[in-house]
Order: sequence, then structure tokens, then C-alpha cells
Amino acid sequence: MEHPKDKLYYSIGEVSKMFGVNQSLIRFWESEFSVIKPRRNKKGTRFFTPKDVDNFHLIFHLVKERGYTLQGAKQKLSDQSDKVNENFEVVKRLKSIRSFLVDLDKEL
Repeated sequence: MEHPKDKLYYSIGEVSKMFGVNQSLIRFWESEFSVIKPRRNKKGTRFFTPKDVDNFHLIFHLVKERGYTLQGAKQKLSDQSDKVNENFEVVKRLKSIRSFLVDLDKEL
């Protein structure tokens, strides 16, 4: 799940499309996980930074792909944050490589 690093903020709609989830899930996880801290304008509209998107991706990976409960994901994030981030980065790179190879195979 790649996102352009040149963008400073993402709307909740953009984040929901990145992960194929409802906006309500993003709002719920924002309330459950303190690492997701979007900025808000005067109207209350959320603006997610690339770091927020990365944190959401990590939570998505733990809960949706690895099958952790929310409590389990919170515990994993607080207990071993460096190791979790390192493993997650490896998974992200491998998925990116796989996507590249699949695209390359289609072109051939």
C-alpha cells in the first residue's frame, strides 16, 4: 500500500480508499489508537499526515492481515514498537517488490 510522500495531508476519504475500508473504521481506530492523531480544521475535518497513514497501515496489518484483536494490537504496539515497526517495514517492502514483479510479468 504505497502513498505519495510528497503530499502533506490526506483526507479521511483518501485514507479509506487506500485501505479499502469505511471511513467509520478510520474514525473508530483513531479513537482506539493514540498513534493516529489527525489534524483538524475549524470545522472538524480530519487531515492525516503520512505518519498517520503509516501508523494506520501498521494497525491494519496487525488487525486485518495478522488477525490480532484490537487489544492485542495495542499491546503489541506498546511492548515491542521498534521490532513491530521493523517487521512491518520488511513486509511493506516485500509487498512492493511483489507488486512490481506482478506488473513486470503482465508487461512481458
